[in-house]
Amino acid sequence: MTVERYLRLIAGAFVLLSVALGYWVHPGWFLFTAFVGLNLFQSAFTDWCPMMTFLRKLGVRS
Repeated sequence: MTVERYLRLIAGAFVLLSVALGYWVHPGWFLFTAFVGLNLFQSAFTDWCPMMTFLRKLGVRS
């Protein structure tokens, strides 16, 4: 898989997990959902995402 596909997989998993935690554990977890969404939003304009940098350092192909 490529960096972009891993990024979508990880972002989707983070959103689903944080929504579940916000519903069943504590509503504060919805802030993590907002953080992931905000990060995806800014990466659309800046073409930079911290997770992509991390994945590239792990050796995932572009």
